[in-house]
Amino acid sequence: MEGAVGGVAGAALLGVLYAYLTKGAMAEYAFICAAGALISMVGDLAASAIKRNQGIKDYGKLIPGHGGILDRFDSVIFTAPVIYFLAKFMLGV
Repeated sequence: MEGAVGGVAGAALLGVLYAYLTKGAMAEYAFICAAGALISMVGDLAASAIKRNQGIKDYGKLIPGHGGILDRFDSVIFTAPVIYFLAKFMLGV
């Protein structure tokens, strides 16, 4: 639990740092980064739930010991669209 909270807080701080360095909107960048950290955890948990529901350990065997390709990208699949829409609507990108 502490790691999850620390990860979200760290992401928000990196958003503030990025906003400071680029002269952007600090609150918006911090929110987008924190939301990205939260959604990435949701993506990872959702992929794990799907695997558990199907009774499989790994999605594939292409990368032995790493759970397959989808395990490398499960959080990105959830996070990328959220970051895109948040940036589009909050920052006007």
